[in-house]
Amino acid sequence: MDDASAAGQAETRGRLTALSPGMAVPYGGDRLAFVSRELAAAFRTGDQLLVIQDSGALLHVPGEVQAVAHAAVGRAHAAFRQMGQISDAAITAFFAAFAARLADDAVWAVIADANAADVATAQGRGRSTTRLALSAQMRADMIAGLEAWRDAAPARGRVLETVRHDGWSVEQVMAPLGVVGFVFEGRPNVFADATGVLRTGNTVVFRIGSDALGTARAIVSEALDPALAAAGLPPGAAALVNSAERSAGWAMFSDTRLALAVARGSGPAVAQLGAVARQTGTPVSLHGTGGAWMVADASADPDRFAAAVYHSLDRKVCNTLNVVCIVRDQAKALTPRFLEALEAAGQRRKGWKLHVCAAAWDFVPHHWRIRRGPVVRAEGVAEEALVEPLAESELGREWEWEETPEVSLVIVDDVAEAAQLFNRHSPRFAASLISEDPAAHELFYALFDAPFTGDGFTRWVDGQYALNRPELGLSNWEHGRLFARGGVLAGDGVFTVRARVRQTDPDLDRNPASSAWPRP
Repeated sequence: MDDASAAGQAETRGRLTALSPGMAVPYGGDRLAFVSRELAAAFRTGDQLLVIQDSGALLHVPGEVQAVAHAAVGRAHAAFRQMGQISDAAITAFFAAFAARLADDAVWAVIADANAADVATAQGRGRSTTRLALSAQMRADMIAGLEAWRDAAPARGRVLETVRHDGWSVEQVMAPLGVVGFVFEGRPNVFADATGVLRTGNTVVFRIGSDALGTARAIVSEALDPALAAAGLPPGAAALVNSAERSAGWAMFSDTRLALAVARGSGPAVAQLGAVARQTGTPVSLHGTGGAWMVADASADPDRFAAAVYHSLDRKVCNTLNVVCIVRDQAKALTPRFLEALEAAGQRRKGWKLHVCAAAWDFVPHHWRIRRGPVVRAEGVAEEALVEPLAESELGREWEWEETPEVSLVIVDDVAEAAQLFNRHSPRFAASLISEDPAAHELFYALFDAPFTGDGFTRWVDGQYALNRPELGLSNWEHGRLFARGGVLAGDGVFTVRARVRQTDPDLDRNPASSAWPRP
């Protein structure tokens, strides 16, 4: 490069130290975003501006938040460099110690107090607490998950394949991937699930939403860090980004030291985090928009159908029933059974809410369509119409209900039409067919573009429940099918493959005509 070229290149480089209102920021190659007055006023020297290339969103990361995230990733990165010398027995001891700490009533009391404070604060802000509040069942599930990793066979060094040649062989060996960055919003139990990546010799850095940060701090100080120390694992092998700022997640996912970025939470937030990581060049595993669909065809057993609906609405998580499709030929018989199951599900929670597409409207009795009642929302109890019309274009909307089961109903001509609606509108996550016709199930499996399909209730879609493997998250196919893995991401699914040669013939040569090395 000549002096003139070097000087010209230098003129195009520098540090962003300030923003001005209306400043144009290019993105996507040929588009412009513009700096708002609020962003310009907030930006300081040392801050970062992340530009999302597919949307033009301008994300502000304050310098102090960047420093907190950078330090946490640094601890996990340094710990990973030491994990190669940590025995599988020590990793097993970590899971045993972590589970034992959570089983200790004195330890749990501290965590529960922190969680109660988080819940109270969230309720005061009108925030959802259905996934935030710790319960005895959640505690038991956390302990069971850790014990499952304790008892799991070590995966590091497992030979996946051996290819043998004359005089040598090649082994494909499972190996740790690196630092896993994990962002989740308000479910403290995910802490235990995500530490599963240590089973394969990885390390993990967490960022949790502000609603659950107090609970997370208590879990770290009372259970996680003591378990790491007791087992002799390096400090930082599981590190918390100790910041309540949403921008801490952006900062963490923009760190090039991450080997994998995993995000769980609401659809838009997860998609944005994924965009940040992808732009950095980090592979992502996103677990955002959910909502399961159920189809009842002309041969559906009414009792089986009603039971499947009822058992799919016990609580709101990603695999909760969201859309019900009934085939027109049996709509008069099956719609009342659906309504019966919905009302029963509401009786064990707190009411119900139904959204009805136009084709299904006349199948819902008039006295249902005019009903009003209480609906429990995050911000409180609201008096609402319990049945509302729904446009077909809204079938992809996931109902994030609190205590009042909420679901959509649509009438279709057949299973093929249901598949068209599912593939067009849904996040392509989970679907179930209630049918007594084996051919219909074959067609259903062929047409529904989803990683999770079944023939009963939808709530089976869970790594620990279905596969006995605590999950890091469940992926939909909203952005396409997943490469070389299933929709359940578990700790032992985070690995790379190394090739190792075993050579027994010292005179191997790529040129067959060559003679053996002329030894002196």
